[in-house]
Amino acid sequence: MKKDIEIPEVKDVHLAVVKEYNEVFQSDDWNVYLINDKNDPLEMVIIVSHGYDNKDQTSLMRKKIDLLPAKSYAKIELIQPELFKLNNEFKVTFFEDNKLMEQTFLLSANTISEEALCEVPLMQKRGIMAK
Repeated sequence: MKKDIEIPEVKDVHLAVVKEYNEVFQSDDWNVYLINDKNDPLEMVIIVSHGYDNKDQTSLMRKKIDLLPAKSYAKIELIQPELFKLNNEFKVTFFEDNKLMEQTFLLSANTISEEALCEVPLMQKRGIMAK
C-alpha cells in the first residue's frame, strides 16, 4: 500500500550554480555543483539534468559520481548562459546508509543572475542555490 512506503527526506544536500573565472579560456563560467553538507558520504550518485519551458527542451544529461565524501562538493557541469531562460531541473539519486534517496532541484527560468548571488555552503564562493 502507498501508506506503507517510506520516502526518506533528503537533508543537507544542495545544488548551486557558481560563477567562476576560467584561467584556461580567460572567461567567467557558470558551473553547477552538488554539495554534500552531511557528516556521511553519498554513494553511487546519479544526476539527470535538463532544461525546459513551454516550447523548448534540452537533451537529458547524465552524470555519475561514485563517492561524494562528507562535507565536500563536486562540479557537475558547465551551464551556458543561453540556458538561463529555461527551467533547469536536476534529479539527484544516491545511496545513504544503504537507503536509496532522491531529490529534485529546480532553477526556475531567469533566476540565474549576478544580482541573485549568495553565499554557498562549504564552498566559500557566491552562487545561486537551487530549490
